[in-house]
Amino acid sequence: MYLGHLGDNFSGGSVQVNIGCGATPTDGWINLDNSWVVRMARWPLVLQLLSSTRILPTNSREFAKVANHKRIRFANASLRIPFASNSVEVIYSSHMIEHLDRREAGAFLLEVRRVLRSGGIIRLAAPDLARLVRNYVTTGDANQFIAGTRMGQLRPIGIFPRLRAALIGPRHHLWMYDGRSLAVLLRDAEFTSVRIMSPGMTNIADPGALNLAERADESVYVEAVRP
Repeated sequence: MYLGHLGDNFSGGSVQVNIGCGATPTDGWINLDNSWVVRMARWPLVLQLLSSTRILPTNSREFAKVANHKRIRFANASLRIPFASNSVEVIYSSHMIEHLDRREAGAFLLEVRRVLRSGGIIRLAAPDLARLVRNYVTTGDANQFIAGTRMGQLRPIGIFPRLRAALIGPRHHLWMYDGRSLAVLLRDAEFTSVRIMSPGMTNIADPGALNLAERADESVYVEAVRP
């Protein structure tokens, strides 16, 4: 069971969870995100103050409206996914795992294994390093390549940017994957039937409103099964 108020997100049927949904939650699924904006969505005046002082991004209030309207819940999935063991059929996570370091990524997948039922599916979408490399080989533009990995960030200068960095934490990428390395990561976490999927393709029996080609111009998709 889900450890929290599900509201209209849960119909009593199969449990499908979008982890790290950001501002694009999936209708009919349970949507989780680790943004502090989700936690503060019920206090719009606080968000307005933090946004006006540039501690939070200027679009925080819009994200907060989405979080409230779509009932996005806060969760730090590399620490704990707020579900009972063996209770979830499908977990989807798009462009989230690259924001975890290697230890956190392993811990996240252990949590996924814990909450998925036997035969449950995990679907990951991530920026495709192989695509960036191919573009670099074609163009020879090293700056474009490094910028595309988003593994670097500017040092915060000034009190408010430093407060923002301390509050929100790093938002750049901490690791990068291609299809093969993402598949190895899943196999190392003892998932089976690991497959790199083409955009729009899935083994999920009923994906509902899930966008199976989300960010297809930059992504690689991998699915696996919890044995």
